[in-house]
Amino acid sequence: MVLFFALLFLALAIAGATAFVIFWPLALVHLRDRHPQVRANLGEAAFADPRALWWLLSMRYRQVRDAAFTGLATPAMIALSCIVLGLVMAGILWLWSLAFPEIGA
Repeated sequence: MVLFFALLFLALAIAGATAFVIFWPLALVHLRDRHPQVRANLGEAAFADPRALWWLLSMRYRQVRDAAFTGLATPAMIALSCIVLGLVMAGILWLWSLAFPEIGA
């Protein structure tokens, strides 16, 4: 049963990755077109840059006062949170199943 829930959390991470791949590039293009100074602060490879991802995850994107941008960045932040939460929880449950094999069956 524990491994079943670990697979469910892994599915949550995959669903989050799907949404992230849709919304984060759209948000970055919006920044490139309308807020070049913010885009320059994030760097050229902002899609996978840990600083840019932390900027998104810590919700500092709300400092940009643009409703269209926050409308794209908020689902990207939720999707990134789903990825992190899903992978962490799946990893914890997988380790739990290794530590207590009689419970994981």
